[in-house]
Amino acid sequence: MDDWLTGAQRTLAPAVLVTVATTEGSVPREAGAHMLVTSSTQFDTIGGGHLELKAMALARAMLVDGRTRHFERFPLGPSLGQCCGGVAHLLFERFDPAQRARLQRRRDVDTFRLLALDGAASALCDASGKVLSGDAVPAFDADAGTHVMRDQDGRRWLVDAVLAPRAHLFLFGAGHVGAAIVRLLGSLPCRVTWVDEREDQFPDSVPANVHIEATDTPEASAASAPRGASFLVMTHSHALDQRLCEAILARDSADWFGLIGSMTKRRQFEHRLRARGLDHDRIDAMVCPIGVPGVTGKQPAVIAIAVVAQLLSVWEARHTAPAARAVSSERS
Repeated sequence: MDDWLTGAQRTLAPAVLVTVATTEGSVPREAGAHMLVTSSTQFDTIGGGHLELKAMALARAMLVDGRTRHFERFPLGPSLGQCCGGVAHLLFERFDPAQRARLQRRRDVDTFRLLALDGAASALCDASGKVLSGDAVPAFDADAGTHVMRDQDGRRWLVDAVLAPRAHLFLFGAGHVGAAIVRLLGSLPCRVTWVDEREDQFPDSVPANVHIEATDTPEASAASAPRGASFLVMTHSHALDQRLCEAILARDSADWFGLIGSMTKRRQFEHRLRARGLDHDRIDAMVCPIGVPGVTGKQPAVIAIAVVAQLLSVWEARHTAPAARAVSSERS
């Protein structure tokens, strides 16, 4: 299933955007989750089940009756019979085509949608609070993510954080495993730079979050990648794999780095990399073999699932660590 913003690009049909504004207790999706609903289809999900069915019906009713905005509280246990039993507050809005286009252009930049829940005002803002389009809006906390706030007059506003993907993977190798990984990552909130020397190995089309780089110098791509990127090396050549290892490990950045291969390949590469004077701690941190423990299948799709699960655990740990540190600082 396409994410809502990709879906907005793929359809020109009138649509209602459903946003999880706030939550109480256990709910299927977090604040900031979206679902784009047209008369015949949906993109993305607010968690499935009875809540989603009811939200889709309400959204499609809005396409018929002309309402432009609706905010509603949904108790999941008493009224919907869902066992999670929390409360989801959903905003329904007719999605503006001009806003679709502007958000598409800003996919790699944090953008904030502000919508009055007690009025008709709305705006797109950058992380500093500068209004990019729309009405004048109150100051907001960009670090709070998607949330509902009140302005100085007590009026409620939804602050909807449409954040650029934090995870950026440089994937070297357009073979079967690389292609399987790209297919899995295509529906996830990340960016992928897919690098190979062999231009004819790439498929005719790739997901919207994937950028193809066909180059005779993949080592240069590794060396110039932004700090904090993640790396996977799985090319058709062990010699090229080694050159890429050297380029990645020589970077002045402690990036996560995975190399496809067995323990035998790891030992061989460790010996060669140490002989070339690369930092021993960085070599020790190289992940090889790759994939979550316990998955031993050799099929490309199986390897890809194990590797993507490993990447998600790395990326989620990075994302939650700053929040955890902030909470710890507040409590001390």
